[in-house]
Amino acid sequence: MKRSLLILFFTILVISTLTACNNEESEIVTVKVGVTGSDGQYWEIIKEKALEKNINVELVEFSDYILPNTALVNGEVDINSFQHLAFLSQFIAENDADIVPIGSTVVSPLGLYSDKYKEVSEIPDGSKIAVPNDPANLGRGLKVLQQAGLIELKEDSGLYPTVKDIVNNPKNLEIVEVVAQQTPRVLPDVAASIINGGIAGQAGYELADAIFHDDPNSPDTRPYVNVFATLGKNKDNEAFKTIADLYLTDEVSKAVEEDTKGASVVTKVDVAELQSELDKLVDNIKQGKE
Repeated sequence: MKRSLLILFFTILVISTLTACNNEESEIVTVKVGVTGSDGQYWEIIKEKALEKNINVELVEFSDYILPNTALVNGEVDINSFQHLAFLSQFIAENDADIVPIGSTVVSPLGLYSDKYKEVSEIPDGSKIAVPNDPANLGRGLKVLQQAGLIELKEDSGLYPTVKDIVNNPKNLEIVEVVAQQTPRVLPDVAASIINGGIAGQAGYELADAIFHDDPNSPDTRPYVNVFATLGKNKDNEAFKTIADLYLTDEVSKAVEEDTKGASVVTKVDVAELQSELDKLVDNIKQGKE
């Protein structure tokens, strides 16, 4: 009798253990990801691959570049994927936010596009040039215009120059600041427009369509590596890191290239290196160097 009871006890214990393990294995974790564009097929691939690992990726789309970080700080999303280090550093410095990168995504060359002209030299005197109005992309956009020979900036203007830092404007160009998502839409009204790689791809433009762009492989573009970001307290969350790792798979990389028509290049950068670059940018901003 005792032997029978003992066997029954162990049988129940084994069944209970297996049931608990199965429940753990089948438990789905939902991760809310803040984005500013979710049209790409690469997100569907990431969702599918994440679900195989019991992670449900829920995209939360925002209409501008400030809200995804605000939502992250407020707990409305778990991670976000829309910004480069230069933009993130500006937000952190201005809001004293504890946001950290947990993985790199892409580098997107910043291009000058035009529906009217095929060469920078063709842009007439007195023309309007549209640029993104957020500090990081405005600064980078002005540097692209400088590289194109259209304007000249102060030598000490740092990473975030503004129109006030323009010291030479030989064509007397009017710089028009607009929301980044509007930069393709204003092309009919301007001579040319600075358009971010991802936004250009969504608008149907390829990098080859740009009449000028910066070099994605230059060390100068490291501040413009895009990242997955989360709150500092969540930097070791395995589900979050898994999503970031999935972005770097070959299948996703190919899809990103197709979705953006080659305007974005998936780039793997060590998280420690990303954090080091971010810390440097934040420190420079706080010390008034940028």
